[in-house]
Amino acid sequence: MKNNEKYNRETLVLHADHEWGEKEGTVAPAIYYTSTFPAKDSAEFAEMASTPQHPQYYTRYGNPVHERVKMIMADLEGTETALVTGSGMGAITTVLLSMVATGDHVIAQKSHYMSTAKIMDEMLPRFGVEVTIVDQTDLSAFGDAIKPNTKLILLETPVNPTLLLTDLAAVTTLAKERGILVVADNTFASPINQRPHDLGVDVIVHSATKYLGGHSDITAGVICTSHELAEVIWDTHTSIGSVLSPMDAWLLLRGLRTLPVRMERINYNALALAEFLENQPEIESVSYPGLVSHPQHDLAKQQMKGFGAVIAFAIKGDYAATQRFVSALNLSLNAVSLGGVESLVIHSAAMWEGHLNEEQMKVAGIPPNYVRYSVGLEHIEDLKADVLQALAKI
Repeated sequence: MKNNEKYNRETLVLHADHEWGEKEGTVAPAIYYTSTFPAKDSAEFAEMASTPQHPQYYTRYGNPVHERVKMIMADLEGTETALVTGSGMGAITTVLLSMVATGDHVIAQKSHYMSTAKIMDEMLPRFGVEVTIVDQTDLSAFGDAIKPNTKLILLETPVNPTLLLTDLAAVTTLAKERGILVVADNTFASPINQRPHDLGVDVIVHSATKYLGGHSDITAGVICTSHELAEVIWDTHTSIGSVLSPMDAWLLLRGLRTLPVRMERINYNALALAEFLENQPEIESVSYPGLVSHPQHDLAKQQMKGFGAVIAFAIKGDYAATQRFVSALNLSLNAVSLGGVESLVIHSAAMWEGHLNEEQMKVAGIPPNYVRYSVGLEHIEDLKADVLQALAKI
């Protein structure tokens, strides 16, 4: 489809991959469930083998369904191209191992998704990469942490699970002045609510398992960036082998078709439920970027168009009271992940304590009475009623 920039996102998710539909001659996309593709002769085989990201050579290198997802995601994020991986962590790990080497320095946030935090704390230092952790809400901390060998700054905003924000434009300005790459995890926002590339970010990663897929039936990752960086990242990706299966790519493609519509309802439900929770006497505190009470609400309005599904709140009570609340909910499934059509809830301390030690839990800002609630597409009045009956049981 030509002149994609003139179309709105609701149209892009349906038509950005139009040229593949024309090739296939179908309305619904085909699933290329094959590991390898034949060449008609040796000359074509040589061309296929030497072309990075060829969509019809070997599925570890690319697949037509991958190609369709990439076209839509690049348009949604406003980047030149995109890559797909087998999971969100596959995307983050591939980017980091592509961009840094022994002797380099990385700046990361105090709060990150737990598996990302473990990469910063444990994996990169093993390979001789120095990591400095900073408070993401303090711009001066980023500037103070920069060294002559700083290669990359890793951001995540809003962050999992505290929903603190990072000023993307301010950090990228600092980085650009010094030739430092900026990578941002945009999972918690989605490209509907936030476009980091518009604010100067070089590489955007997603756990497509969440909003992008939207139905809790796949694990997938996406990397959005320039053609130049994509070629470097793809070279590492083929070696690591974090491959997205054709079927999961097809399910991701199907999920993307409804992403704008789902996000509109999710944004509405989550803000309404967050405002409702603030007025309940059993709730100690509520964190949601869309609330005026959020300490970075002005920044949220500045760099986000909507505020997403996830609400973090603290129960007035201890670990056991929080467990009782979560267990008493009927509509919200007690399960990890977020961004699906159904509401999901976790007792944050119960989830993270198996992966982070006590000190890491404190640094991450996860108290024992913390709840992470991912709001789905249910009717908002039903969600409110469910929360009320569960609060009565703590």
